[in-house]
Amino acid sequence: MRRSPSPLALPFCSGPCQAWPGTMRLWICIALFSICTTVVCASTEKPSITEGAKEAAKFVRDAVGGAMDMLRAYTDMVKANYKNSDKYFHARGNYDAARRGPGGAWAAEVISNLRETWQSDVSGRGDEDTEEDQEANRWGRSGGNPNRYRPKGLPSKY
Repeated sequence: MRRSPSPLALPFCSGPCQAWPGTMRLWICIALFSICTTVVCASTEKPSITEGAKEAAKFVRDAVGGAMDMLRAYTDMVKANYKNSDKYFHARGNYDAARRGPGGAWAAEVISNLRETWQSDVSGRGDEDTEEDQEANRWGRSGGNPNRYRPKGLPSKY
């Protein structure tokens, strides 16, 4: 006995799959439904691609701004040329950079670590000075007031 094609027959199928038995059709519908609901539910829980791109762009902007904050603190330190102000400018640069967000804090940490590694290798000032600088860096990045390290008499423009 020959069967007539089912109204739910798939247009891309030819031959024996043209007319699926009712039970098979039911299980395929259930499987497709569960896959579709899983995809829809999963996509509503995750941020969209555009949200991820926006977050990445903000991180990069914050990192660039943080690097500029670190450069500004360094140039101010060089201009000030004031005795015992090194720790203040370390803390201030890290503080300003970290206030921008995760990207700024990341840039401040990377720049501080590179600078201290280079300085300890080249200047020969020793581990104690490097550790004190790193303490000031961490203090500023964590939101601590940089004025904790401000030397008396440093001009107010800094």
